[in-house]
Amino acid sequence: MKNIAVFASGRGTNFNAIAQAVKKKSLKVNLALLVCDNPKAPVLDKARRLKVKTALVKREDFATKKDFEKTIIRFLKKNKISLVVMAGFMRLLSAFFVKAYKNRIVNIHPALLPSFKGAHAIKDAFAYGVKATGVTVHFVDEAMDHGPIILQREVAVKESDTLGSLEARIHRVEHQLYPEAIQLIVQGKIRLKGRRARITGR
Repeated sequence: MKNIAVFASGRGTNFNAIAQAVKKKSLKVNLALLVCDNPKAPVLDKARRLKVKTALVKREDFATKKDFEKTIIRFLKKNKISLVVMAGFMRLLSAFFVKAYKNRIVNIHPALLPSFKGAHAIKDAFAYGVKATGVTVHFVDEAMDHGPIILQREVAVKESDTLGSLEARIHRVEHQLYPEAIQLIVQGKIRLKGRRARITGR
């Protein structure tokens, strides 16, 4: 069973969804490590309750970003991590880090990429007046919200929606789609060819 590490900085709702999928055995991985950069993040309490090992690595403790990332990589190697799962980690990874784990880092984004990149995707899509938005799981490369797309799922924007109701529906889809995508990856069912991530044997 492959070891995964989840990176999170905040509430940890996707971390919790992944942990619950592991518990139910719908996601067949070992959730070996939570990497967090924020000592006040609620995700740390979730990890403690779920007995998931935690690495709290604060950027301000290091002179350079590279030193910060080297320390995280040491934790990943020590725990034999096969896949890095970004789940609300509020720091962009450098090219140095991405190269070290090339095609082994995934992220979830609350919009249908390449539309509405960045940290406020749900708010931006809602303000724009789109009729549909959604969720994207993608590999991480050196650019923000840019790597090859693994799975996408559409979420309709209803006439009656508020920003809050749309956010709630998108988060529910995230919590279903992310474990599904991770399972495909660890089963070796994703084949990369350029920017295309093809699903095989599904």
